[in-house]
Amino acid sequence: MLLVQKTLYVGNLPWETTETDLGEVFRQHGTVISSRIITDKETGRARGFGFVEVEAADADKMVAAMNDTELGGRRIVVNESQPRQH
Repeated sequence: MLLVQKTLYVGNLPWETTETDLGEVFRQHGTVISSRIITDKETGRARGFGFVEVEAADADKMVAAMNDTELGGRRIVVNESQPRQH
């Protein structure tokens, strides 16, 4: 069976959020395939956003449940990731 997945963008993350933390929060609302926090290449510090790959069937439910909620004292932004524009 082919697993169809979608990538969700998560912005305004608290600096101390780890990839594990991010995945756990979203796992409460559906199937999480992976999560990653984007870091600055030079300093290695988190840049305040990340991505969560989820099962496509759960994506809309996760966006609705998580967008504009509080995580670590900050209101996060969650939406479906758009392909990178070159």
